[in-house]
Amino acid sequence: MTGTGQELARRNGRPPAKVDPEDEPSAEWGWHGGFPRGMIIAGWLSTIIMLLMLFGNHQGRVEDVWLVAVAVLMAGGLIRYSLKRRHSWRR
Repeated sequence: MTGTGQELARRNGRPPAKVDPEDEPSAEWGWHGGFPRGMIIAGWLSTIIMLLMLFGNHQGRVEDVWLVAVAVLMAGGLIRYSLKRRHSWRR
């Protein structure tokens, strides 16, 4: 039977790690993580949706320029984030 992280730390002779609820409010109810993969998926879906908005009933091209510019910035940020995560140990 496995125990919690604090029980395992006590068995190994180390003091249990304390998480300050002021720094991480979710630590009060036992979760303090992130969704890195979900963030990347949501970012790419948002980028695709921005490009799909090009097809519409608007008359001018100013909207198209803004939609493409924001989509390119989002895609660039997502690519940069993915490369940074992949090669973070080298920097």
